[in-house]
Amino acid sequence: MTGPSPSSPPVARLVELSREEALGLLAGVPMGRVGFTHQALPVIRPVNHLVTDTGDVVIRTHAGAALLTSATASEVVVYEADHIDGDTHTGWSVMVTGIASRVTDPTTLSRYHAELTPWVSRDTEYVVRIDAELVTGYRLERSRPGITDRCPRTTG
Repeated sequence: MTGPSPSSPPVARLVELSREEALGLLAGVPMGRVGFTHQALPVIRPVNHLVTDTGDVVIRTHAGAALLTSATASEVVVYEADHIDGDTHTGWSVMVTGIASRVTDPTTLSRYHAELTPWVSRDTEYVVRIDAELVTGYRLERSRPGITDRCPRTTG
């Protein structure tokens, strides 16, 4: 066989993104998923966000939210957003890992309330900021003949 058949899915390769490019892509989408630990188990919740000038991710939440417990304890969380085209197998994925903390400064809180409108019909008076300590991102690009995947291999 000389190559993929016409019915084969397109072949993509992973390309690692710079911190700046990853944060730019993240800032360009309105929502993602926050992952944290609740009662010793992993939890993932969809939320809308904004990205600060320093790359931190800001989200709003409600009283009693499990994430608020993590933020109060200053625990490490992860925030992920992506845009993947299922037909072309291209797109990108970005993850921001860092400590979540509740925003309590009245001026900052007021600014985030004005800038970040919640998508849910629930009172989301609390604001959580995730420090962008580790930013990773990958772009899925169509492979060109003779080009191999240059992304470092990881397991897991």
